[in-house]
Amino acid sequence: MTSEPRDPPQFYLTSPAPCPYLPGKEERKVFTHLVGRRAAHLNDALTHSGFRRSQTIAYRPACDNCKACVSVRILCNEFVPGRTQKRIFARNSDVVAAICPARADAEQFALFRAYLDSRHSDGGMADMAMLDYAMMVEDSHVDSRLATYRLRSGDSKGRLLACCLTDVLDDGLSMVYSFYDPSERQRSLGTYMILEHIMRARAFGLPHLYLGYWVKGSKKMDYKAQYLPQQRLGPEGWNRVE
Repeated sequence: MTSEPRDPPQFYLTSPAPCPYLPGKEERKVFTHLVGRRAAHLNDALTHSGFRRSQTIAYRPACDNCKACVSVRILCNEFVPGRTQKRIFARNSDVVAAICPARADAEQFALFRAYLDSRHSDGGMADMAMLDYAMMVEDSHVDSRLATYRLRSGDSKGRLLACCLTDVLDDGLSMVYSFYDPSERQRSLGTYMILEHIMRARAFGLPHLYLGYWVKGSKKMDYKAQYLPQQRLGPEGWNRVE
């Protein structure tokens, strides 16, 4: 008979660093490790408490004198797409979505590099090589999948347009990191992937889609407020926003 270890996870605090969302601010994060047999259960509990996952690390903001980062999750069963969202979904009717094992390959990496070079050339991920990308995708002790989006192409495998690393939680899906072909701007693939994940969560019988942090006043994060109804995590728990 085996027994689970009872020792609680250890939490650590990072040093201050420039905030990537609000100019003139500094960020700090509290984090812990997600490893071993308890990783999936711990990831569920921490995600419910506003943490995000990056490889085998779960983290959340712990900034001095700032609470701007707010965890957001969409109420999938109640979500009704707006007119613009319906048009975006229809515009991508020639896209085939699939959920695959979280395994990295050269085709994905080429798309990932094109996305970074176009959208985030000065960001913290700008220098990532193939090995770094493989670690991002595959270094996980939780139920992680890779959602792929390809052009429909008869019997052959169509061109890869977008990918999203996704965690399957006990109460929803969590979009860990997504990227797409920057030359296909007319498709609004970022929006399309969120809409497709909402539908996929419903199909899995899961009520929530976790989008990470919304930051009021940050143009990078404005889009997350468009998916209603949603819940935002506050001091008293998850609060509904219509």
